[in-house]
Amino acid sequence: VTRRLKSIKNIQKITKSMKMVSAAKYARAERELKPARIYGTGALSLYEKAEIKAPEDKKKHLLIGVSSDRGLCGAIHTSIAKTLKNEITNLSNAGKEVMVVGVGDKIRGLLQRTHGNYFLLTFKEVGRRPPSFGDASVIALELLNSGFEFDEGSVIYNRFRSVISYKTDEKPIFSFETVAGSESLSIYDDIDADVLRNYQEFTLANILYYSLKESTTSEQSARMTAMDNASKNASEMIDKLTLTFNRTRQAVITKELIEIISGAAAL
Repeated sequence: VTRRLKSIKNIQKITKSMKMVSAAKYARAERELKPARIYGTGALSLYEKAEIKAPEDKKKHLLIGVSSDRGLCGAIHTSIAKTLKNEITNLSNAGKEVMVVGVGDKIRGLLQRTHGNYFLLTFKEVGRRPPSFGDASVIALELLNSGFEFDEGSVIYNRFRSVISYKTDEKPIFSFETVAGSESLSIYDDIDADVLRNYQEFTLANILYYSLKESTTSEQSARMTAMDNASKNASEMIDKLTLTFNRTRQAVITKELIEIISGAAAL
């Protein structure tokens, strides 16, 4: 009992420290999220106004799952993995050629055994520091240079709602050919092909940057909540074990007193 009590107290110290670290990281992530949301909403304005969508005969679909390399944050990563599994199943049944890009080592680990053959790229070292637009640009560049010419796709991420709440959401992405071939694009004046290609690539990086910021904020808030719950559970276990220890100790003392009194009476 003493060893267990000491062990749980040490664990509680760790969880409290992790909660404090997560709280500091969460505060920074939330501050940086507000301006980053402008990137997400602004990047999709052309897609929404021009009502861009891939034709039904287009088969290549790309799924980008945004997680990180770190755990101890509740169901943050499993919710992304579950959504990816459902999307892969639905798209494959519809006759689509599906490829997955994993942002963060956790998503790869969760899907490697059952859906490892769908992975096109995996990006590690995610979540160790606050994401920047440069990080999103690197992911976008490697994706565009991968050789997989997708028609449309989705970026699946956790959208931050509050300290105790997040929602798994997705944003659409399109290839240059899909954007250029959209009939609704005629509402704009003639757009130079190079300008449109640059806009498509910039939009992809913007959406990735926005998704990384949303996911990071959701992860830090979830980790802060998880560590808080772990600390509370440790306190309850410490109270129960302390009570058990005191009862056991009292029983031993009582037994020894009875033996002493019985021995004295026998004399």
